[in-house]
Amino acid sequence: MSDTDAQPGPVDVSGEERAAQALAASGIDHVIVRHGRVSSLVEAAAARGVEPGALIKTIVVRRGEGDYLFVLVPGGRAISWPKLRALLGVNRLSMPDAATAKDVTGYERGTITPFGSLRAWPVVADEHVLGHEVSIGAGGHGVGATVDGNALVEALGAQVADVTDPEPAG
Repeated sequence: MSDTDAQPGPVDVSGEERAAQALAASGIDHVIVRHGRVSSLVEAAAARGVEPGALIKTIVVRRGEGDYLFVLVPGGRAISWPKLRALLGVNRLSMPDAATAKDVTGYERGTITPFGSLRAWPVVADEHVLGHEVSIGAGGHGVGATVDGNALVEALGAQVADVTDPEPAG
């Protein structure tokens, strides 16, 4: 490998290692839970020992050219685009494709977390994250970090708002 091929710093470690290092550096009390790949939110919640509503999905949202943010969405809920646009004061938001999400975070879809992201994008946490224990992805497939929701929001400096709606039953 030539010198131009070498990647400096945190990119040299796995996503799981980056997330674990960032969680430790944040000072937030957490427990890392590892389980095999799962095929549903309910399965993931059971494997992590939390209720489905306590499983936090980290969604990457594109606000503009080169401008992204993380939205923390509890299980069983979905982003309300009108609410999120109003909160951010923008007319248009989008979700990047999987390759772009990986480029801007360093994580594959299904492993994305604000902890250890290649860039510290702003974080918006839905208000339902607060007040109980939650499990957020920890940089690898089948890896989560169980944390207090209030401590999570504080550690990430997240803006808390009502930005989700219940997912339709079905």
